[in-house]
Amino acid sequence: MNETKPFKTILYATNLGEHTRPVFRQAIHMARAHQAKIIMLHAIAPLGTTGHTVLSLYLPDKSIHDIEKESMEEMIQTMQKRLENYCTEEDDICKAKDELVEDAVVVPGKPGEVIVHYADAHNADLIVIGTHTRKAKDGVLLGSTARHVTQHSKVPVLVVPNG
Repeated sequence: MNETKPFKTILYATNLGEHTRPVFRQAIHMARAHQAKIIMLHAIAPLGTTGHTVLSLYLPDKSIHDIEKESMEEMIQTMQKRLENYCTEEDDICKAKDELVEDAVVVPGKPGEVIVHYADAHNADLIVIGTHTRKAKDGVLLGSTARHVTQHSKVPVLVVPNG
């Protein structure tokens, strides 16, 4: 019989959309129940050749690398601000000083692939992800990212309805 191992590291994948609170709430609940730490992860899809061309035309003095780096830093600040707002508005996460969120990271790449690779590389025991980035259409149960993660992850995936 296979033994289930405890969750010590939970990877919370966020798209920073407006319907992410139920997903984060579940990640917090799981972290508290298992005395685990949370890594918040946001993946930024690659810019592509058209995006590179447009940016180089309008911002010739800035390198694409610098623009991408600034964007990633802004995303991390957004994640930290959302965490502060969550603590203030909704939960006692900050009051207890349990410091559940160990890290907030932004990684470039295709979101589904980034999430699976990051979970593997950082020994996550559980991935918590929302069902969709946008509103579900025509009875589609999972968005493309959640579908990719559930099909390719080596660890359990908790998919939370979010919209």
